[in-house]
Amino acid sequence: MASRLNPYLSFTDTAREAMEFYRSVFGGELSVSSYGDFGHAEGEGEDLVMHAQLETPQGFTLMGADMPPGMGMQPSAGVWISLSGDDQELRGWFSALAEGGTVHNDLAVQVWGDEFGQLVDRFGIGWMVNIARPPE
Repeated sequence: MASRLNPYLSFTDTAREAMEFYRSVFGGELSVSSYGDFGHAEGEGEDLVMHAQLETPQGFTLMGADMPPGMGMQPSAGVWISLSGDDQELRGWFSALAEGGTVHNDLAVQVWGDEFGQLVDRFGIGWMVNIARPPE
């Protein structure tokens, strides 16, 4: 099996909502398992997401989970997910991810000639989108 690098997103208690949102943006198949599904965290934590995985038609894999207090794991700061290519579908993804989030740089032509934008979505995940300029 070939090695793969997959973003694994950490949330406190919004993993299910976030992963369903990403499925609405990118499409694909989403599987979600709660802590309760595996007999962990009986009571109020049993509905939190232990593991979610989204496989998109484009070949992206996004994974995520809720990291409740007391687990000793907190998300690392400074991580951004980058989407790039020459596909105009990237514009739609940028707009969809921006809904309810904060756009730091709107899509605009940059000094390197491509269109580039940055945003933090409503779940606190940073995204960078680069749309390659058409070949001359």
